[in-house]
Amino acid sequence: MIRRRVALVLSGTAAITAVILYQPPEQLLAGSSAASATLAVPVVEAAPESRGISGDVHMQFVRAGDRVAFPVRVRGNANGFTYQWIEVRSNGSADVARPLRGDTLLAPLTPGFYELALTRAGIVQRITEPRLAVLVPFEHKLGSTLNGYQIGRYPAEWERDEQAERPAGFAEVREADLDLPLTRHIKVRDFVTHDRQTVWPRYVAVDPRVLDKIELVLRELARRRGEARMDFDVEVHSGFRTPMYNAGVEGSARDSRHLYGDAADVAIDADGDGKLTIFDAYRVEQAVEWVERLHPELAGGLGVYSSRRFPTPYCHIDARGERKRWRG
Repeated sequence: MIRRRVALVLSGTAAITAVILYQPPEQLLAGSSAASATLAVPVVEAAPESRGISGDVHMQFVRAGDRVAFPVRVRGNANGFTYQWIEVRSNGSADVARPLRGDTLLAPLTPGFYELALTRAGIVQRITEPRLAVLVPFEHKLGSTLNGYQIGRYPAEWERDEQAERPAGFAEVREADLDLPLTRHIKVRDFVTHDRQTVWPRYVAVDPRVLDKIELVLRELARRRGEARMDFDVEVHSGFRTPMYNAGVEGSARDSRHLYGDAADVAIDADGDGKLTIFDAYRVEQAVEWVERLHPELAGGLGVYSSRRFPTPYCHIDARGERKRWRG
């Protein structure tokens, strides 16, 4: 009987302690201390769909001042949040604070790379992935140059056809930006034209569809090895090419997809043996076919280059919107 009374007393004490320690969110909101305010603000993060189909795209691209789809997930009441774009590697805001209303946000007016900062009750939460690349509009290019960087002229400019294809704009890249991730496996430096210009900033066209496609291919390669996801050794031989540089690339088409930023030449160690062989290229080829079957909106070109004149076999992958196949 004594043991039963002791157990009841301990149980009651524990229950009272639990009531004291637990305060529902609305009680935290009513508190006056800074600690209570911090606990009351729900955690925010980028929604998975903001990272593309693959979930591994780390950069979105938009022209200055345009609206961008950037869904965020709030673990609690979303009311009262404001958002600002903060320059990467800085605490300087690119624009005024705006109320967070829905998944469509207004991009900054100044080109550059940005992170999203969400604020409520004085608490700032910064989202570092995905980042936002605000483009310099194509129309700002004067002749063959943009801010001193030699780009050349696009086929659409030679033909003076306003309906012909051209990039929407160019990401402005400074030397400090080269290692910013575009995806899980690809960095900004991988898409910068491999010319000999030394002027900064440099300018790059990137179509996020090809980024998503490459990451889906890597995801498929992992699946075929029995893993949900893996880190692969990926060499990007060529990403974006300016028309001026592309004109000097042997065998390159005048309207190569590299000009528009939706193509990349990649060598992938698909089997993980530390070597880049034709068998890796064949595995990549099979993975591309499967990805395009699942995601026809990412259809594009696939070229397998295995000639001995190349240092290693590699694959050209693009997202032009129609299926093309060739070997080189």
